[in-house]
Amino acid sequence: MPKRILVGTVTSDKTDKTVTVLVERKVKHPLYGKIIRRSKKYHAHDENNEYSVGDVVRIEETRPISKTKTWIVIDRVVAGGVQAVEADLDVAEAGN
Repeated sequence: MPKRILVGTVTSDKTDKTVTVLVERKVKHPLYGKIIRRSKKYHAHDENNEYSVGDVVRIEETRPISKTKTWIVIDRVVAGGVQAVEADLDVAEAGN
């Protein structure tokens, strides 16, 4: 049986050698037929702590590594992360 591969966004990298990956999928509502989003978080093994919050990664199903980890990060699809935005605001003095 082939191993499942999912694509998701890293939402947390606070734990050592582990990242939390949010995987979203779209399903059709059984009665109303509307397309709705369903999401699930997976704990994935990150041996070198190289993935950070915002990265879009591929994870692969593997043997149980711990109680909650049964996935391993294969590679980064899109680099993300928190980016600082510098604002150039010209504030006019109200007194003059």
